[in-house]
Amino acid sequence: MKAQRVSLITLGVRDLARARDFYAALGWTPHGQSQESVTFYQLDGLVLGLFGREALAEEQGRPGATLGTGAMTLAQNFSDRAGVDAAWRAALAAGAEALKAPEGVFWGGYSGYYADPDGHVWEIAHNPFWPLAEDGTLTLPEAP
Repeated sequence: MKAQRVSLITLGVRDLARARDFYAALGWTPHGQSQESVTFYQLDGLVLGLFGREALAEEQGRPGATLGTGAMTLAQNFSDRAGVDAAWRAALAAGAEALKAPEGVFWGGYSGYYADPDGHVWEIAHNPFWPLAEDGTLTLPEAP
């Protein structure tokens, strides 16, 4: 098995029902293995989970720990700027906090940032140097 991989990303949330509603408003569908205390979303090759913050701290063996957000960024790439703009509008309509509106960036792409209701930061971007497969998956091109 490859060592360089991620199988599951779990986000700690203050209010699981509110978090579910936010991702549902973005068009995300929970997987059938979701439970009352955790929601799973099957992504391309990995799973995203939503889990209450207090329960997540306990699961990690750190009961009572204060779990933070914002020290990492999750990202969705799009095949064009219009896709980024549509994702931006959908996120704001779902209740996201606008952090940085999509704009052209120094490296030649187009990106913006928002935070979900729990402060988890998402980047939405178009990178003209990283072509996406038809299903939206990304495989980095070989270096020139």
